[in-house]
Amino acid sequence: MRLRARRRLPKMVFDFIDGGADDERTLRANEAAFARCTFAPRTCVDVRSAHTEIELFGDRLSMPLLLAPTGLPGLAHPQAELAAARAARDAGIIFTASTVASYSLERIASIVPGPHWFQLYAWKDRALTGALIDRARAAGYRAILLTVDTPVVGNRERDLRNGMALPPRITFANATDMLRRGPWIWGQLHGPGVALPNIAGLDANPRAGGIGPAGYLQDLFNPELAWNDLAWIKERFGGPVGVKGIMTAADARRARTAGADAIVVSNHGGRQLDGLPASLDVLPEIVAAVADAPLPVLIDSGIRRGSDIVKALALGATACLIGRPWLWGLAAAGGAGVARVLAILRAELERTLALVGETDVSRLTPELVRKE
Repeated sequence: MRLRARRRLPKMVFDFIDGGADDERTLRANEAAFARCTFAPRTCVDVRSAHTEIELFGDRLSMPLLLAPTGLPGLAHPQAELAAARAARDAGIIFTASTVASYSLERIASIVPGPHWFQLYAWKDRALTGALIDRARAAGYRAILLTVDTPVVGNRERDLRNGMALPPRITFANATDMLRRGPWIWGQLHGPGVALPNIAGLDANPRAGGIGPAGYLQDLFNPELAWNDLAWIKERFGGPVGVKGIMTAADARRARTAGADAIVVSNHGGRQLDGLPASLDVLPEIVAAVADAPLPVLIDSGIRRGSDIVKALALGATACLIGRPWLWGLAAAGGAGVARVLAILRAELERTLALVGETDVSRLTPELVRKE
């Protein structure tokens, strides 16, 4: 799917999806951490049936997987979140809509009934943030994921090198590459493009023509976000609020004390602070930090196979989120591509469970893996 996406998309758009911050060390570390983690299987175990279901906030998921929030998926395919949400619903898992989605949170929820989650950026403008929370509640979103690792936008140098403007422009340097992507251009002309309907008309002023998301949204992010803002968000939403972007045991404890209902161990897929460790490498210490009063601990960044899901769950995760894989599927074949990605991951998850000698994702333990 990644290779198909690369062939279909202009280079600047593919790199926007695929790239990370600065030297992309953290981006590479995420997948490398899963490669270093190996299995210690049990043999001679009856594995004729696999139980992959879990429950999160009262909803039953067919497997411990969610679609992570991603910004501007309309650049990959005109159906964007509508296709991804439908594929997630059909697979029996949760879709998470981004604040900077290509379709409004109301349209996603009305066209593809959930359950869905909503990812929230707590903008500098508190009224704008409050309006988004109210809309998510009114539209029936089950939970909010508050992203806390983006006081400013990371430096994504592929975007700078490619001159990735929003909206993308045909220039002398990229004309040949862009014009070879006729189906993509047609989709951009007939899809949502780079519209940001969740913040349109709410006194938000993205900088049209800015280089990458840093130039487009930099005036909206909140460098003053504090833990006491979480209580206000929880009270206003009236439902579960998770905190996404936790990378230390200390922050995990702070999030729980502030009232977080879930934690997402995440380095933003290597797209924010380069030089962070892989999410998988810090997962065990974060799980241990909240073990005295456990809450769901989810993980993203670097999950590429169903076997990666097994490794994360064995190290204490409740569930995993994927971002780039569903965007690759979306770019390659729309909703069918996302569905295919989920089918591959489910098959690999079930097969890996059998091969490590376990039949239930809830019984995976650290004894089943070795971390080199």
